[in-house]
Amino acid sequence: MAGLLDKRREDREEASIPTAGMADIAFLLLIFFLVTTTINVDTGIGMTLPPKLKPEQKPPPVKERNLMKILVNAQGDVLVEEERASVAEIRERVKKHVLNYGQNSDLADSPDDAVISIKTDAQTPYSKYIEVLDEVWMAYREIWDRIARTNRLPGPDGGSAGLDKTYSSYREYENSLGPNEKNKIRNAFGAQISIAEPDTGG
Repeated sequence: MAGLLDKRREDREEASIPTAGMADIAFLLLIFFLVTTTINVDTGIGMTLPPKLKPEQKPPPVKERNLMKILVNAQGDVLVEEERASVAEIRERVKKHVLNYGQNSDLADSPDDAVISIKTDAQTPYSKYIEVLDEVWMAYREIWDRIARTNRLPGPDGGSAGLDKTYSSYREYENSLGPNEKNKIRNAFGAQISIAEPDTGG
């Protein structure tokens, strides 16, 4: 009886796994993961830096009235011109400073002279720094939006901005520029934002 069972085992074909389709399955899985996987990309803040000064050159002097100082301490509290302020107030205060045109003796002589200085502490929350910087940029964006919509520069003597037409927003104007075309709005009404070295004293 035992011999008969052994004989049957020998006669039985060994089971085999078909591998012909395995390569196709592996390829499909690879495509699936390539399509569905998200890759983290480091993001940053795009800013145009001024040209580096030569060793013998000194930074141009800035009148006190033209400099608007924004400080953010380690706790994330905001001070504008040494007065406590909320992040939401920054945008309007920047526009008021930049668009003063010499009317208020405590604010900028002109947009070309206006400098916005942002200084933080080494322990300032990064998110708070970004909020403050965003509000400063948005102040300028709103001014640029107005120029794009009207093709007029702000101010008492505001002349033509030199655009070929009016646009619904600054973004629309910016997107219409060719690769080698100058940004007339930014050339006529630039933003001077100074990012000071963080205070390490706490």
